[in-house]
Amino acid sequence: MTLTERLETLPVSRFHYLLLISAGLGWMFDSMDTGIISFVLPVLMKAWNLSPEQVGTLGSIGLVGMAIGAILSGTVADQIGRKKVFASTLIIYSIATGLCGLSWNYQSLLVFRFLVGFGLGGQLPVAVTMMSEFSPAKHRGKFLVLLESFWAIGWLLAALVSYIIIPKFGWQSAFYIGALPALYVFYLWKSIPESPRYLASKGKLAQAEAIVKAIESQSGVQRTSTKQVSQQNLEVPAKMAVSELFSSKFIKRTVFLWLLWFGIVFAYYGIFTWLPSLLALKGFTLTKSFQYVMTMTLAQIPGYFSAAFLVDKIGRKPTLATYLIGTAISAYLFGQSTNVQTILIMGSLMSFFNLGAWGLVYTYTPELYPTHARATGSGWAAGFGRIGGILAPIVVGVMIGTYHLPSQSVFIMFAAVLILTALNVLLLGEETKGKPMDEAS
Repeated sequence: MTLTERLETLPVSRFHYLLLISAGLGWMFDSMDTGIISFVLPVLMKAWNLSPEQVGTLGSIGLVGMAIGAILSGTVADQIGRKKVFASTLIIYSIATGLCGLSWNYQSLLVFRFLVGFGLGGQLPVAVTMMSEFSPAKHRGKFLVLLESFWAIGWLLAALVSYIIIPKFGWQSAFYIGALPALYVFYLWKSIPESPRYLASKGKLAQAEAIVKAIESQSGVQRTSTKQVSQQNLEVPAKMAVSELFSSKFIKRTVFLWLLWFGIVFAYYGIFTWLPSLLALKGFTLTKSFQYVMTMTLAQIPGYFSAAFLVDKIGRKPTLATYLIGTAISAYLFGQSTNVQTILIMGSLMSFFNLGAWGLVYTYTPELYPTHARATGSGWAAGFGRIGGILAPIVVGVMIGTYHLPSQSVFIMFAAVLILTALNVLLLGEETKGKPMDEAS
């Protein structure tokens, strides 16, 4: 059997669950550092007398860093390895988050938020690439959606920290807590091995073989022949050209993924970066706004789990399209809501469907490129998507601050973007359920 076949056909074992938890904790810290700014922004609006346009720029500057980080880290991860980039980006965004607490004015916070975004954007495509390359084919969708589910836990932590810490100790303290994940890198480095697929693509066959054998041993599987593995992996290209993403073989997939990422990132960061502030603009106190966002965030967890169940049952395309349409409908109805009960119900449904869709996007993306191009392809798709995230908070700020449009108009816009994104999935998406992640296709 080839190395790819051996990894694809492994039974799920303790190794896979430990890898999921180890990578998931990094994902959780990523989310927490992202979420903290959303809860700090309404406080800073009052403390620094910021305009809606300035708040939108603060929300967007991190996305500029994320776009650059995603593109660079994906390319670098295909050159020096997944593990090194995963660890280094965790350190970058953690330290930068702590520096945000030292910000002395609006401009300094912009600089530090850019650095946070650079690290955050760099870690996500690399983490999902690494997880996808270890997961057995039959369970890959489930594992990748479950990895993304750690995002909800991180966002809840951000909400909890902001709800408890900010009123008592000030907004700076929330950022200082966000620096603590840097300590996790010591455990991470010991617990996660390098991807055997990456090692094989670089001709490091002995190292790849040793890691696969160790995983097989933990899974209770014994195999003897390794000759065919070496022959196969020697044929794998050791370099990656970005232009390959636009070759006749991959152009349709690249266009599909870039549009998909743009749409979902635009909607997510436009909605959730502004959500506490939009609730405050509806007349709720900051404390109530934080409480309501925490309630809505809890709905993300069943959203992830339901998507994890469906993705390997009915496939990527129908599940993703359904969750995008569900997000669009609930976002529209949320914008029209005026009483607390309806706001909480529609906001929870919006979180349920939107974050379930995110888990599916992270599942889908690495499955559409071969090993030597996987991190690069995922990174460029995520990087292009961040353009949507850069634009969305600014667009919302302009709609509210410059044109004085009601929040209903904001959510009508997001609903339209999500419907178009669902159409992109239905028209250009390819089904990858159960297919091996080899160098073919």
